Amino acid sequence: MVNNLKVEDVMVRNVTAATLPGSRDEVLAILRDKKVSGVPVLKDNKVVGIVSRTNILKNPEEEQLALLMSRNPITIHVGESLKEAARILYEKNIRRLPVISDGGKLEGLITTADIISAIADLNIETPIKQYLSPNVYVLWNETPLPVVSLLMDLADVKACPIVDAGLNLIGIISDRDVVGASIIEDRVEKSDMSAGNDDDSWTWESMRDTMSIYYSVSRVRLPADKFAKDIMISNMITATDLASVDSCAKKMKRNKIDQIPIIDATGKLEGMLRDRDLLLPLIEMGD
Repeated sequence: MVNNLKVEDVMVRNVTAATLPGSRDEVLAILRDKKVSGVPVLKDNKVVGIVSRTNILKNPEEEQLALLMSRNPITIHVGESLKEAARILYEKNIRRLPVISDGGKLEGLITTADIISAIADLNIETPIKQYLSPNVYVLWNETPLPVVSLLMDLADVKACPIVDAGLNLIGIISDRDVVGASIIEDRVEKSDMSAGNDDDSWTWESMRDTMSIYYSVSRVRLPADKFAKDIMISNMITATDLASVDSCAKKMKRNKIDQIPIIDATGKLEGMLRDRDLLLPLIEMGD
């Protein structure tokens, strides 16, 4: 059955896209209103880029969409197999693929979450233990939000478990939560420019006329007086490493989440299962 599934069977068809020229604020509004992590960027109805929460967090002072987006994104044809889409997403470590027609027109979007929804219906009973992420990045609940963003960026992770001072698992935080807490800050800065230079014969002891230029700067800022505990999700969905691929995919689909903390019988954190980890069982299935 899985070998008969095509990208067009799973993809989202009514895709919200940004267009050039565009601005960061427009994209932020789409990400928040649609509760998505990234959108395709179009020019003349052709896909020319992808812009995500990560692009915005890494470039807090950039306002132009053309400079924010990742250019020349990987795309997939509407008639390709679901397994091929899963392979590309996993190997390229990306989360979304614009789906195009023969003429390059945007037909839809397929994401890791879309494939997980399909996996939930495939009855894969293999335990998840062998698919767990080898590294887990944990944050303290008193970590200020700017530090949270920096650490997640440096670790290249989309979500982190949160622990208290007693090392108890008390929550989880994702890049979606970080972006949701961000503030657009506008300020005016001043630059003094000289009307002369040291080579001008009419200057005396390097004295010269100056003029002041005032310009506005807009940036995305994370409030330093808020901490991981203020935006974390405390009502977590968890699983043990004996849970099946099928059951974990169903949990992700049902609760619209892309990671699950893995705990032992006492509730102690043992690891993290990411949605991309569940792409492997699909990729490994025989033709």
